[in-house]
Amino acid sequence: MSYPTDLKYTKEHEWIRDNGDGTATVGITDFAQSELGDIVFVEIEPEGFEFEQDEVFGTVEAVKTVSELFAPVSGEIVDINEQLEMEPELVNDDPYGDGWMVKISVKEESQLDDLMSPDEYKEIVA
Repeated sequence: MSYPTDLKYTKEHEWIRDNGDGTATVGITDFAQSELGDIVFVEIEPEGFEFEQDEVFGTVEAVKTVSELFAPVSGEIVDINEQLEMEPELVNDDPYGDGWMVKISVKEESQLDDLMSPDEYKEIVA
């Protein structure tokens, strides 16, 4: 399993990448996609949807189960990975790259500091 060092992680298995311009990219971890199995559908709230940290912003449907997506920080969806509509398997194939889910405007950047480092995340999934 890989855990890129430029990301922060949540206990719910989401990752977030600070884009450095007040926005961040969010997806699920390699561990999460492997536990879910073959992903067949991704449903995400629309652009403009506002949420608080830990609120649900979508779901991932796999052959075995459906899992909710929890916001790592408070914000607003500013972009959705529309490729996932036709190719949800991108989440399995490249969870940290082409399988990203949303880009958000970050409401409170200090919340990023409270998320897990790659090493901390590795410990909880070990």
